Amino acid sequence: MARLHLTFECQGARCGATLDNAPGTTGLLVVSGGNEIRAGAFNGQAHLAAQIATAGFPVFRFDRRGIGDSEGENRGFRKSRSDIAAALLAFRAIAPQVQRVVGFGNCDASSALMLAGGAGCDALILSNPWTIEDGEDDSPPPSAIRSRYLEKLKNPRELIRLISGQVDLKKLARGLLKAGRTQGTPSSLAEEMRQGLESFDGRSAILLAEADRTAQVFAERWDADDARMARCPGADHAYSSAEAQLWLRQQILATLRSQRVK
Repeated sequence: MARLHLTFECQGARCGATLDNAPGTTGLLVVSGGNEIRAGAFNGQAHLAAQIATAGFPVFRFDRRGIGDSEGENRGFRKSRSDIAAALLAFRAIAPQVQRVVGFGNCDASSALMLAGGAGCDALILSNPWTIEDGEDDSPPPSAIRSRYLEKLKNPRELIRLISGQVDLKKLARGLLKAGRTQGTPSSLAEEMRQGLESFDGRSAILLAEADRTAQVFAERWDADDARMARCPGADHAYSSAEAQLWLRQQILATLRSQRVK
């Protein structure tokens, strides 16, 4: 496996990218979420790319315009279709053996892929999709709050805290009020993402970290019977534990192997 740092053009702006090369004809395009650089939090995406490339699949990561090593204006995930498409072209140019590309994103990067109808990728891995509107309360949804309170009730220490007056009763009351709601707030963003994904005719996998509130909100706003969803118990947003990292890597490799050209 060799790592190559390079640049590509997107509508007149020079963008930074990294290729972890491998001989495989199916590759992984990593789309970064938020304003995160292509290395990822605590270099997590760089480590993941190296592991996937070691398994035989080339991996291309890039900085969206206005982020990290890339020039231009940061227009946010909603307007990143051109960035993803330009990165995909650059990936195919620098690794000409690649015949199929799987797009992978976490948080609003997966939302960007959905809004763009896959942006030209052959398959998608959509992790913890962001469905929270600008200015909206991003606290956990009612189902997650109910689950948390049930766990607390099973913990003798939490009961002692309640009886001894160590619990903020006003905060508890607000939490119980929200827990009593039957469903979360509707989201027009989620509906746009649904429509975008419906226009995509490739394979899609939706990965949810069960301890992540972004994933919890998404689950409230999505079809609970969607067979494409897989959940990682106890995982946080970045899959930071060793067990969660292994689970994520296995899910990605399974999709990549399903896209191998025969």
